[in-house]
Amino acid sequence: MTSAQIAGIGWVTAVGMGCPRRGDAFGMPGGKLPVPEIQPESVFSKPFPYFRRMDAYSKLGLVAIAFALKDADLDGWTEKRNIGIIVSTEYGCLHTDLDYFDTVTAQNGIGASPALFSYTLPSTFLGEAAIRFGLTGTTFAINATGSFGRTCLELALESIAAGEADKMLCGVCNLNAPLPAGLNRRLPPGAVFLLLEKHPGKNSGAYGSLRLDRKNRIFFGRAEISDLAALVRKCLASHHARPPQP
Repeated sequence: MTSAQIAGIGWVTAVGMGCPRRGDAFGMPGGKLPVPEIQPESVFSKPFPYFRRMDAYSKLGLVAIAFALKDADLDGWTEKRNIGIIVSTEYGCLHTDLDYFDTVTAQNGIGASPALFSYTLPSTFLGEAAIRFGLTGTTFAINATGSFGRTCLELALESIAAGEADKMLCGVCNLNAPLPAGLNRRLPPGAVFLLLEKHPGKNSGAYGSLRLDRKNRIFFGRAEISDLAALVRKCLASHHARPPQP
């Protein structure tokens, strides 16, 4: 049996962006994401002028990670931390890949954009997050179709159990699917990240505990988890149902 506490949650969806600590609303409907309108000063405590040059997919994931860390009171740091990141994505940076390819074909490669090229990996924004927040743990992206975040939860729990990281950020990041992929869209657009930790911290257990059993089933309380958005809703319901602390 492997377990970890859920200490922070952050998101960017068609409903809006934020975290429970700020009292922001959560939902995962279809629709337009607020990525183009995001101002870095509304998310990051220190100046981040380079943020405006990032591609939309990277902004989406980075902001959700920032809010998850803020929710867990871990967005500030003076020394690097052994915190890893796993992101599950269906389309990754495909929008950026297509935009970059347009610059390659326009003039037989002469006008290929180096700015876009630097974001033609679905894991690029994880490096940005690691630099921005001093994270040194295991970091990678996975392509998981048809499952909204369950695989990344399992991998994060296993990583903590193996001692690879003290804490793990895990979540999903998907822009609206480009056509024709959007015709068979199964997952809602948006980014949602959770901060998991094994050892109790000052904000540990804010939302409860996840358990991974020997059959690789994930439980939150008595409920088996197969969907990250459903897990977030259960966390928020559990958190709001608790009586105020004296």
